[in-house]
Amino acid sequence: MTAFTHRLTHHPLLRLMALVWLAAALLAGCSQEPKQRAAFIDFLQTRILDKKSGVVPILTKQDKDTLGDDYAKQYAVIQDFHEALNDTVSKPASDLLSKGSFNSIGDIVNRRADLKTMQDALKQLRTALDVNLAKADAAHAAMKQPDDLKAVYDKAYDRSVAVPAAAFKDTFPAIDGMFDSVNQVADYLEKHRSDVKISGAMMEVNNPKIQAELQALLTQLNNQGRAVNDAQSKLLKAVSGG
Repeated sequence: MTAFTHRLTHHPLLRLMALVWLAAALLAGCSQEPKQRAAFIDFLQTRILDKKSGVVPILTKQDKDTLGDDYAKQYAVIQDFHEALNDTVSKPASDLLSKGSFNSIGDIVNRRADLKTMQDALKQLRTALDVNLAKADAAHAAMKQPDDLKAVYDKAYDRSVAVPAAAFKDTFPAIDGMFDSVNQVADYLEKHRSDVKISGAMMEVNNPKIQAELQALLTQLNNQGRAVNDAQSKLLKAVSGG
């Protein structure tokens, strides 16, 4: 009896079956892309661009299954930016403006030590915004998208990432101006503390020159406060899609 070996992987029938299965798998994979792309375009158009609100929807498991992994990851660039914006910029900014609200001259005098802390916090907000935006922009720039999808995605990205980021940045000069004015008032009161008597919201000044100079500084502070309010309104409008 003669010994012999036979490798099944070399069997013509098995090789043919393997090729058939591979071809079927490739065809199945290719056929999903147009459908997933169409679903993604529809999602961006109907769930972001057609909505009056600026709310960025969170993908459900069903959404992810419909869009496929690649397009779900592309959308995650927008969603992740908004989550980071909310956690590292929006909420801290709201807290900062709340703490930075000075209700009286007495507040300015008594909370002088808080000013530097608030200004340092503002710098951190700017850094966080720059980091989040740079990360999103880099991911966006690296995307390779068919033209039909790119046209819609770019519009959705602009509305959901670029516009809110720019609106946040536009608030910073107004906040800087408010802090500068508060510091100027505090410096002036410190310099003339023997000439100005303060009791809460009440202030007594006997020197007309000092009264006029202080009034000018307070008027400037009020104007800066209005500028902050205007910037906040514009920010809310941009974020809400109004």
